[in-house]
Amino acid sequence: MSAAAIKSTTDQKMQKSLESLKSSLAKIRSGRANPGILEHVQVEYYGNPTPLTQLASLGLADARTINVQPFEKTMVAAIEKAIRDSDLGLNPMSQGTVIRVPMPALTEERRRELTKVVKSEGEDTKIAVRNLRRDANEHLKRLTKDKEISEDDERRATDDIQKMTDKAVVDIDKIISEKEKEIMTV
Repeated sequence: MSAAAIKSTTDQKMQKSLESLKSSLAKIRSGRANPGILEHVQVEYYGNPTPLTQLASLGLADARTINVQPFEKTMVAAIEKAIRDSDLGLNPMSQGTVIRVPMPALTEERRRELTKVVKSEGEDTKIAVRNLRRDANEHLKRLTKDKEISEDDERRATDDIQKMTDKAVVDIDKIISEKEKEIMTV
């Protein structure tokens, strides 16, 4: 593997870490309704746990209400029960074939807890990015030791990887601060 290949794969892995952070933060609810909150809810469908998104379409009725429209009318009760039993603390109400899920307002204490969770997710992502940097640097040292690249090339590649790491950490901080602002906005 060349130094360019190591830099390229490290950059791709760092981008995947950022995408993973964004998707995990999307599940953390703020005061506004977000259909992504319900994506991980599993519904009992003919004896098998099935993701809610495969059984119903999700949409927003307004800023504080999520509409769940089951594809099968017989699934209304099961979907309602699954949402109620999930760890989200939501209380769905069925209106015929549509399930409305109102988002309760967050208390100040709960908002602070959620910001701690967001910061924790950010720190975990930063650790993952730093581990990727360390692995890439070890690969470069091995290539230098095996005389496949020169010490100058190793130093240049190490500097580039450090720049990628710094950029990823700045991006993580930006994502975290945006999510914290979203959570703390009443």
